[in-house]
Amino acid sequence: MPTWTLHTEFKFDAAHYIDGYDGKCGRMHGHSYKVKMTAKSNKLNPSQYLDTPDMVCDFKELKWAAKDSEKGGFDHGVLNDLISQNTTAERIAEFIHKVTKGRIPEGIDLTVTVWETDTSWVEYTDQDV
Repeated sequence: MPTWTLHTEFKFDAAHYIDGYDGKCGRMHGHSYKVKMTAKSNKLNPSQYLDTPDMVCDFKELKWAAKDSEKGGFDHGVLNDLISQNTTAERIAEFIHKVTKGRIPEGIDLTVTVWETDTSWVEYTDQDV
């Protein structure tokens, strides 16, 4: 069976605090987040911008979180104002995954990796590993 695996990376800068955290992460601070999206599919699909089935999904739909926070993304926003859960790296990755799944065709296996620093990151998927 043919398989296509699409990869893209982007960055955004945002502030946050971890509510209830006993330590400096409980205070407002910022990060330059890096995100990697991996979308895997056994078929090609059309998109909002292309009528023919020639892509796994549109890169534009994968990179929504890189947009300015006033335009629906996270860049230069306060994540606590944008995400209803606590803003740990784990919850940020889970949230990006959930929103992205609603923007892309069904049947795509999506993995979201979020780096909070150069040496600390989390990977999230809803697939059994």
